[in-house]
Amino acid sequence: MRALAVIPAVGLTLLGGCGGTEKHPNVAADAARPHACAPGSFQRLGSTRLAYAAIVRLRATASRRPGARAFASFQRLNVNRVPTIFSIRGALVDARCKPRSYLVQIPKRPNGVTAWVPAAQVGVAKISTRIVVDLSERRVRLYKGGKLVLSSKAAIGAPATPTPTGRFYVNQRLIPTDRSGPFGPGAVGLSAFSNVLTGWAQGGPIAIHGTNAPWSIGKAVSNGCIRIPNAVLAKLFDQALSGTPVLIRN
Repeated sequence: MRALAVIPAVGLTLLGGCGGTEKHPNVAADAARPHACAPGSFQRLGSTRLAYAAIVRLRATASRRPGARAFASFQRLNVNRVPTIFSIRGALVDARCKPRSYLVQIPKRPNGVTAWVPAAQVGVAKISTRIVVDLSERRVRLYKGGKLVLSSKAAIGAPATPTPTGRFYVNQRLIPTDRSGPFGPGAVGLSAFSNVLTGWAQGGPIAIHGTNAPWSIGKAVSNGCIRIPNAVLAKLFDQALSGTPVLIRN
């Protein structure tokens, strides 16, 4: 995705409120298990119907192992001045099933990289939406609560600048200052990066966005981003909050 002037878009509701005393997920309850956990055990979080997003409070440190030296740190707001979001994959819990550290996917290269962040450094939100991008069909689908709510033809990356495949998440939602430009009325930013355009602004991030070239929909012509009609993008933008899991497949 090329650099764009943006108006930040927020809309993620924390469990209990950001900066307050929001409750972290009770792993045993959410997984329909007895309310007891082995201290230090790992519990996977999320399903096709429900996901969890971690929202950085003030600053979060990411490490390869729980309690290890950090290899990256993140501020409350990212470079585009929107909240920094991670996608939660699981948690290291105590005897009462309370998370102590989260295993999260972070918006850094290489694509899909995960890290551990202390539970105290993030708030948590539940996400009921999921996006599937099928490159062979050139189609974007949005699910809510496991049910299909939106489907659209899309433009995908050209052969020389292909759209990367894998499991990602929505990490930011941006409104261009010029809504008649190449991004249309909005961009749903993903945690994915181009495998080719590594020297682009912000590392070549991938997004699902609108377009001022409607003729391109259904074709493999982009620099890696996924274009959908502006009217469809507006609906996707409203429903796919930051933290929404995204699967891009062939």
